[in-house]
Amino acid sequence: MFARNYYTLVAGFREYAIDADRKGFDAEAIRAEVLEELSDADRRTARLLYAYYDCENLVARRAGRTAHNALGNLAPEQIEAELARPTRLPEALAEVIRAYADPEGEEAERIDTAQRFETALFGAYYALCARSQSRFLRAWSEFDRTLRNVAAALTARTLGRPVEEATVGGGEIVEQLRRSSASDFGLRGELAWLDALLAAAGDEQNLLEKEHRIDLLRWNEAAELSTFDYFDIDAVLAYLVRINLVARWAALDPARGRELFDRLMAELDGRDLIKIQ
Repeated sequence: MFARNYYTLVAGFREYAIDADRKGFDAEAIRAEVLEELSDADRRTARLLYAYYDCENLVARRAGRTAHNALGNLAPEQIEAELARPTRLPEALAEVIRAYADPEGEEAERIDTAQRFETALFGAYYALCARSQSRFLRAWSEFDRTLRNVAAALTARTLGRPVEEATVGGGEIVEQLRRSSASDFGLRGELAWLDALLAAAGDEQNLLEKEHRIDLLRWNEAAELSTFDYFDIDAVLAYLVRINLVARWAALDPARGRELFDRLMAELDGRDLIKIQ
């Protein structure tokens, strides 16, 4: 099957702008406009990217918290309904919810409900992304899981908590995080970004700066993974990942959100050099 190209959509990305004096940066509107232009299959892939935020919202609501990330596919009332009876979520995520709702039921035989709900849900999410037909989503989700696992392992070690309780999924890197006592978990030669993460994680004086430096790793990785993707769904997903980062910083620190958006626009301007054959 040939990948569909979105020449007009990608060319139009640079038309978005932050207008702080009027309505501000609207990541939800950008997401909605982009998804409307995608094929059904590509739209499902994009929605899977955003299902990460659904997982965040499900974990928060199940824990009794009212916080809701609007970047998710599901509205607050839908999140509540999914916890009671999942019908909208991908089956792999719905299975986790049903297993924890009924630890003696059929799903619980396939899901390890002895682990935290959050660990099982995100584990199912990343496993689902790993099976995606999108090369970008597979690579991005593996990077994101690894980055979060290393960051969580560092925090667990600092707090004196078991690393295995902080990591999601399996694989060689997760096993290394769980068994290594080295300052870098013995991963310095395997993860190109590890030194930058260790430096950021060590900054406990300015937590906002720490988060910003870690998000810049995400930004750079999204750009790197899509270096040779110009008009296909992988290019669209890479753009959406960076839009989501802009959205986060527009809320946390408007000045930095604007800086990230300006950087995205500058990167997109480089596509003017690309000629459609």
